[in-house]
Amino acid sequence: MNLNKKQIQYLKGVAHPLKPIVLLGNNGLTEAVVAEIDYALNHHELIKVKIPTDDKETKGLIVEAICRETKSTKIQVIGKTLVIYRQSEEHKIRIPKI
Repeated sequence: MNLNKKQIQYLKGVAHPLKPIVLLGNNGLTEAVVAEIDYALNHHELIKVKIPTDDKETKGLIVEAICRETKSTKIQVIGKTLVIYRQSEEHKIRIPKI
């Protein structure tokens, strides 16, 4: 899904008060974690994922893999927190069409 800057800004504002729903553990990105992220996206559309690594390159690879495997859109990465969005069939979050 392609979002313009205004839509991304809107989703950042919606995501601000959210708490991370999925926390990656010591095993990193496993199939079970991807399945949990997929389930959370179906239920919430916009979620935060906590990635416990300080290495920028590793974090970038994990973010890319999450977005690819779940077919979601990266909204932002702040520190160790990733915000991703994937529209569900119910359209729970109304995005402005600006």
